[in-house]
Amino acid sequence: MSHPPNGRSNADNQRIEVTLESLLDSVSLAEEMCTRIAGAAGFDEDDCFKIGMSVREGVINAYNYGSQKQRDKKIFLTFELTPDKLVIYVRDQGKGFRLENVPDPLADENLLKSSGRGIFLMRSFMDEFDVHHAREGGAEIVMAKRLHHGAHPEPHAGR
Repeated sequence: MSHPPNGRSNADNQRIEVTLESLLDSVSLAEEMCTRIAGAAGFDEDDCFKIGMSVREGVINAYNYGSQKQRDKKIFLTFELTPDKLVIYVRDQGKGFRLENVPDPLADENLLKSSGRGIFLMRSFMDEFDVHHAREGGAEIVMAKRLHHGAHPEPHAGR
């Protein structure tokens, strides 16, 4: 069992794990699930859109590059809601990749290429973003969006 990086107990965390087939339909399914989870967690419409688009891009990458559109390969999607943020993990069963090898979509020579745009979008829309090689093999995208506490008082808070 792994311990959270901040050393805090994850007893308060809620976790949902989903295994998706490598199908194009899984992209929309993942986005829809994510948007519902983000909304239920208290994110506003704008943040729900950004989180949903980020998950969409992450699953598209896993489908295209990780699974290479092979239906027998799975895409693993995990949502973890902590008291402070929603953390999303997208893991594939591919060879993995290094962030530094992804072309910068804003560089002049890459403006007409699609490679790197999904990574750029996820980095722009989320508060935290990283990619590493999963222990089980493949790439794992880890991204998080922080909850904005204090914007709305919690309904169950005492007066």
